[in-house]
Amino acid sequence: MDPSLHNADLAPVPPEKRTWNLWHIAALWVGMAVCVPTYTLASERVGQGMSSWQAVFVIALANVIVLFPLMANGHPGTKYGIPFPVVVRASFGVRGAQLPAILRALVACGWFGIQCWFGGLGLWATGAALFPEVSVPDITILGAPLAQLIWFFVFWLLNVYFIWRGMESIKWLETLSAPFLIACGIALLGWAIYAGGGLGKIMEQPATKPLSETFAVALTSGVSFWATLALNIPDFSRFARSQRDQALGQAIAMPTTMTAFAFIGVATTAATVIVWGGAPITYPDALVTQINNPVVTVIGMLGLAIATLSTNIAANVVSPANDFANMSPSKISHRAGGIITAVIGILICPWLILENAGNYIFVWLVGYGVLLGPIGSIMIVDYFVLRKTELVLDDLYRRGGAYEYSNGINWSAMIAFAIGVAPCLPGFVVAAAGLDPASVPDIFNHIYTWAWFVSSGLAAIVYYALMRGRMRR
Repeated sequence: MDPSLHNADLAPVPPEKRTWNLWHIAALWVGMAVCVPTYTLASERVGQGMSSWQAVFVIALANVIVLFPLMANGHPGTKYGIPFPVVVRASFGVRGAQLPAILRALVACGWFGIQCWFGGLGLWATGAALFPEVSVPDITILGAPLAQLIWFFVFWLLNVYFIWRGMESIKWLETLSAPFLIACGIALLGWAIYAGGGLGKIMEQPATKPLSETFAVALTSGVSFWATLALNIPDFSRFARSQRDQALGQAIAMPTTMTAFAFIGVATTAATVIVWGGAPITYPDALVTQINNPVVTVIGMLGLAIATLSTNIAANVVSPANDFANMSPSKISHRAGGIITAVIGILICPWLILENAGNYIFVWLVGYGVLLGPIGSIMIVDYFVLRKTELVLDDLYRRGGAYEYSNGINWSAMIAFAIGVAPCLPGFVVAAAGLDPASVPDIFNHIYTWAWFVSSGLAAIVYYALMRGRMRR
């Protein structure tokens, strides 16, 4: 095996070490789905004009859609015991795989920083409730209050501890945290029903905008939310005992937990309007502190911190750790890749992404869906349609084999990726730069609102056409 393509962390997991059963996969998804971004993904739909039931429905639909690429790309991980950076070599080439791996890693670094910021807010609120007499100078550094920055770094260090401990600690964390997170979600819903005057009352909040104005972006951002894991799910499914465990574990837990917690987020957000009036409170840390009860604050914020930790370690560390290791397997271990992720997570200044809902949803969520959607669809077409699930395992770890293509790069995949991304770029530039939408033809703005679907579908069609011709020759 070529040392530039192989190390112990990227090697196939032997059958005796594939110990994750259906419950472990399901618990993994409970731990990842119950988090602040899931809560806000739904609650901000209400804030942006959807009715309560519309917001819940669109989240449910988005997660049913993304479940299929999750189960599909999980298949090679379980069958061959290999992680995402190795699976993607089959379609992009042993060297070309660096591009999708790095893109996935950078998105994970962004999410890592965002989750650390949410977790730090939970610890900050807990500390303020337990020690109200302690004060921190009221200064701002890089756009963030000093007190919140301090707790951000405390939570960051907690994440680094689990990175250092490795995959078994992640399995343990997800399994133990899942029941606690479910209990926290039920408690939030109970408060909303009690304080809001009943479930019927809090869920009858009407839409303030026509569904035609809100549906496309809501659905696209909802699908893009897990477009990350739709790529690197092999990083987890490689530890599953069977295809049944990985597929059924995901099907049972992912869409149900996401929908349930989205429902809790919507119901709780609607209840805040009834209880306090004014604008809806879309972030759980702000809600818990608004209740102004030290016991509720401490329990609620610790729950938020545990939820964020379990999500962050699983969703935003495992993949980039493997992806960075893939850059130079002989020099970068899984542990070192995780530390690189943590450092970049600080450098992106995640609080700037979260400054407003437009940045978070329309630029961040929809934007990275443009990049990751085509990669996932190319992988699925290559593995299921063209190769009929059969890979030459040894050739994934050596030069000159079946996946060498042109000097290690499959230009068919590169071209399909570029064509998939291209139509979405004008709309992304308008959203990211805050330009007037009229500065580009209106068709590009419409394309961008359906970005994940457009880029994924177009890339899949182009890749199939190019590869079928190549394979015939």
